[in-house]
Amino acid sequence: MSAAAGASSEQLSGEQFDRDRYKWIALSNTTLSTLIATIDGTIVLIALPAIFRGIHINPLQPGNTVFLLGVVMGFLIVTAVLVVSLGRLGDIYGRVRIYNLGFVVFTIFSIPLCVTWLQGAAAGIWLIVFRVLQALGAAMLIANSAAILTDAFPSNQRGLALGINNIAGIVGSTIGLVVGGLLAPISWRLVFLVSVPVGVVGTVWSYRSLREIGEQHAARIDWWGNLAFAAGLVVLLVGIATGIQPYGHHDMGWSSPRVIVELSAGVVLLLAFGVIELNTKEPMFELRLFRIRAFLAGNVASLLGAIGRGGLQFMLIIWLQGVWLPLHGYSLATTPLWAGVAMLPLIGGFLIAGPISGILSDRFGARRFAVAGPLLAAVSLALLSLLPVDFSYPEFAVLLTVFGIGNGMFASPNRANVMNSLPPWRRGVGSGMAATFQNSGQVLSIGIYFSLMVIGLASKLPHALFTGLVAKGLPASAAYTVAHTSPVATLFAALLGANAVTAHLSPHVLHSLSHSTYVAITRRTLFPHLISPAFADATTDALRFSVLAFVVAAAASWLRGSSQRWGENETVASPAEDEPVRGALVSR
Repeated sequence: MSAAAGASSEQLSGEQFDRDRYKWIALSNTTLSTLIATIDGTIVLIALPAIFRGIHINPLQPGNTVFLLGVVMGFLIVTAVLVVSLGRLGDIYGRVRIYNLGFVVFTIFSIPLCVTWLQGAAAGIWLIVFRVLQALGAAMLIANSAAILTDAFPSNQRGLALGINNIAGIVGSTIGLVVGGLLAPISWRLVFLVSVPVGVVGTVWSYRSLREIGEQHAARIDWWGNLAFAAGLVVLLVGIATGIQPYGHHDMGWSSPRVIVELSAGVVLLLAFGVIELNTKEPMFELRLFRIRAFLAGNVASLLGAIGRGGLQFMLIIWLQGVWLPLHGYSLATTPLWAGVAMLPLIGGFLIAGPISGILSDRFGARRFAVAGPLLAAVSLALLSLLPVDFSYPEFAVLLTVFGIGNGMFASPNRANVMNSLPPWRRGVGSGMAATFQNSGQVLSIGIYFSLMVIGLASKLPHALFTGLVAKGLPASAAYTVAHTSPVATLFAALLGANAVTAHLSPHVLHSLSHSTYVAITRRTLFPHLISPAFADATTDALRFSVLAFVVAAAASWLRGSSQRWGENETVASPAEDEPVRGALVSR
């Protein structure tokens, strides 16, 4: 054991009571930070209609989809890119120090989001810029929270602690939908304002109560590695976001020269990053940690779980807000609230299974839970794909609950197993690496889900819209215009709860219609009724993809072997001679 670790243990030996109390303070504070950071990642999804009405932007107009994607994905991309670097800084300068600074940054940049006086494109740019800056603070919190908990809790209690923290992150992304649905009908500014008081409380609390008890080691910052990694991942994820937008006469932009260049440049930069890290004495991204079987398998499983789950939230919102709720008579003003309420069973499943599986994995090991959880999630999604578009809500709620239980069973033991496998002086960077896999998987999942759904819609939607609109009395030329609107625009219209029929007809055409035709095509139920058959096929394809992702995640979890933890009493290499694969893992 290193001298630093020994000194830390000796210093705390006479403070056992205080340390027992401290670990619960650390858990409650880091859980609060993880919860608010992940809530902010998704709170805008359901609130998008209110936000864009508030700043007077029509995101369905050509050229405006960049604002929609920027507000939603800018936050996710930044948190995916920066968590490794910020976790590494935590290892060098102190995890609590970087974590506390994260609360300050997150809180300060939440304020401009809710007080902007701008309108139109200027307001859209304002929101994107400050969402990115807010995400910088969130990344500081996410990158170091798991490492702080791993320092505070003994290895036989980390499953519970990390499980609660990780479930808070997953639940937070769903709670964000509910909170957005509750606040958006009151004022779009409240969607951003809610983070401020929570951030102030968390900042004061963390500065007053948290302290450095983990190991710190002076090291040089790997500037070239940081630059290559950040640039590569940003360019790659921006390419994915651009690829799901229309290009010329194509439904999506995957054939666009710009997208091809962005994706290619991203891959090249990430390959260069790998070469830099293998030849750097003090790398940012510890590639040697992947020699630890539990760390590698756990992160692969986490990536696949995030890919299977991330885009699913988008699809469920589109399904509820754009199709199911309008078919059942809910008005545009109330759909955000009820879409959030409809997602509550998913939160319930997470809350039921997360802490319980964390406690049990501390006793029985992580492997069986990390395998059974993804398989249960896969079964629930397979059954969800069999439901009709106009489903019976009790059946839908049960399957959401089962899906939440499956993810809760997986997330807690998997994160604990990953963190337990790390040497103490690599917990910050290891935590950041784990968060990068999860956050990048979420962004990648959104791109995959949108692509699958656009492909599914493109094959049947034009015919369904054309024949249905002509049957309602719309002139064939106008019906053709609506029917051949980009499927991406149709998906965005459903996401925003808008009527894509009237959104793509000129005022001249609308005013020339007879009263009966005008009433028929502006009826709230027409658009969801017309897109339902094509939407059903697209949804089935996307859900089958998620089923496959979770099955492979279960296989990766099985390959991790028996549960393992870093050996606390073994003679291991010092951080300067870090060889994490030699005799450091102890089977439990």
